[in-house]
Amino acid sequence: MTGKDAVYTHGHHESVLRSHRWRTAENSAAHLLPYLRAGMTLLDVGCGPGTITADLAEHVAPGTVTAAEISEEALGLARAEVERRGHSGVEFSVADVHELRFPDDTFDVVHAHQVLQHVGDPVLALREMRRVCRPGGIVAVRDSDYTAFTWFPEMPELDEWLDLYLRLARANGGEPDAGRRLLSWAHAAGFTDVSATSSTWCFATPEDRAWWGGMWAERILKSDMARQALASGSTEEDLRRLSEGWRAWAGERDGWLSLLHGELICRV
Repeated sequence: MTGKDAVYTHGHHESVLRSHRWRTAENSAAHLLPYLRAGMTLLDVGCGPGTITADLAEHVAPGTVTAAEISEEALGLARAEVERRGHSGVEFSVADVHELRFPDDTFDVVHAHQVLQHVGDPVLALREMRRVCRPGGIVAVRDSDYTAFTWFPEMPELDEWLDLYLRLARANGGEPDAGRRLLSWAHAAGFTDVSATSSTWCFATPEDRAWWGGMWAERILKSDMARQALASGSTEEDLRRLSEGWRAWAGERDGWLSLLHGELICRV
């Protein structure tokens, strides 16, 4: 989701979608799963390509999941995934998280994964998510914290990649270190019953390194981030160097990467 003058840094190049389609409810929303029950209604804000959405639909069936995205084009990715899996309990809505098109107290659960880091006003977004959640319901969010990412071996190209991403994301109106800020944003949005946790993705096997490193090696050259980097003063040679840095890391026998995420369960 974008909105409030923020620009989505990643875009929808196939290299980006490849990483987003890897996400499941189990590897990306485990903090929420214990609270789900059959028959619940759930809103998935910023549903992306719909892999998490479709998983959540299985957990609340025969309840209904509403998948929301900022544009019909973006929503089409989730439609395709849900149709591929043959789910009948998913509805679709074009909506901005800052101004959700639903009445008060509509859903039992409102979920957003990797959304608040990209929006212009995360506190307003959380207020809207709270508004459309029924009393006694749950608002669940999870976001990365880029500065807390860590890897081995130390590689200057990956340091440069991180500095570039932080600069571009903030220039686009987002906050790439959202994970550490989620609790403060929830308090500012008026939540008083909040459980804050964290979890990681770790890439350390040869197969995982090849997948993650290869994905970013392509992404830094071909995604919207590449276009934004060139417009901000990076050269094609700079981006090729970063791409090769990711491939070099992926080829390291001792290569290890851990990505930190903040998580919240907010009771309404």
